[in-house]
Amino acid sequence: LRHLVVGLGGPAHGVPRETGFDITVASEIMAILCLARDLQDFKARIERVVVADRGEGALVTARELRAAGAMAVLMKDAIKPNLVQTLEATPALVHGGPFGNIAHGCNSLIATRLALKLGEVVVTEAGFGSDLGAEKFVDIKCRTGGLAPSAAVIVVTTRALAMHGEENLAKHVENVRLYGLPPVVALNRFAEDTDEKVSAVLSACRTLGVPFGVSRGWELGGAGVTDLAGTVLDAVRSGGGAGPRYLYPDELGLAAKLETIATRVYGADGVTFAPAAVAKLARFEALGYGRLPVCVAKTQNSLSDDPKRHGRPRGFRVTVRDAALCAGAGFVVAYAGDILTMPGLPKVPGAEGIDIDESGNIVGLF
Repeated sequence: LRHLVVGLGGPAHGVPRETGFDITVASEIMAILCLARDLQDFKARIERVVVADRGEGALVTARELRAAGAMAVLMKDAIKPNLVQTLEATPALVHGGPFGNIAHGCNSLIATRLALKLGEVVVTEAGFGSDLGAEKFVDIKCRTGGLAPSAAVIVVTTRALAMHGEENLAKHVENVRLYGLPPVVALNRFAEDTDEKVSAVLSACRTLGVPFGVSRGWELGGAGVTDLAGTVLDAVRSGGGAGPRYLYPDELGLAAKLETIATRVYGADGVTFAPAAVAKLARFEALGYGRLPVCVAKTQNSLSDDPKRHGRPRGFRVTVRDAALCAGAGFVVAYAGDILTMPGLPKVPGAEGIDIDESGNIVGLF
């Protein structure tokens, strides 16, 4: 499904062209769902979705196809946040699921704004690390929705630190401060984590001058995160509510925005643009989309675009091989390295273990 040729069979069956599918969490519709302010804004964004290119300096949008209304009807219930609760009856809003590596990695703006009206403190997640979800949370979601976060929590594990080292943690702390937010490090402590390992993380945080707390929520529920919650509240109160610092202004060119992210957030020496990316970025700017923020699709396994480069890589360049316009969502996607927006199945797909017996009992789902 990644690369397809459609429209074969002659003029009556369409125009032959290359195309492909993205996984749902990387689709523009998912991004629009998560960035729209309400149903009418959702509909307006759907109208701006580009569905074809005339090749004459003009684009075909969903509005011209008169498809926006029908698409909005399909999504009229999906746009409503889902109110659920934890095992301890704490309310939670679950809405939207764009991945942080191949999309903008944040839940819906509607759910976040609703939570801000209903609660004193709102905790929301940005997918993966400070280089992916957090950067997109600040430069895309906060910019779009006018949000002003008060602090950022960096979740770590001893296993991840053993793989990437303390320098990697230091870079994530540096990035959060770059966004103008006070950081807190939360260690997700598991049963095999010794006191010595926990002390090592605490020592690293003291060296970095960043508050630290331990989370044992998976084991103890709310009681396992009480101390961490207090540390986060202290950071929130000290944050001042001034809002985040965007990495770049709207008027900066698209390529320059990508250079800014790569050098300041990833720690790269610069960006190498493939010819296809150069041509598309220039065309998007010529069509009037140069003020849009950029959304980098990049591996989550490294600060670089190479998943094998662990720790805090230095002396590297990020390769942007292609770009795509998401006019409805309101950003331009840049594809870095070999990242795929239609991932493949594992060597043993989960479906092979799913079955149903003669009594109708389903097995193998979990």
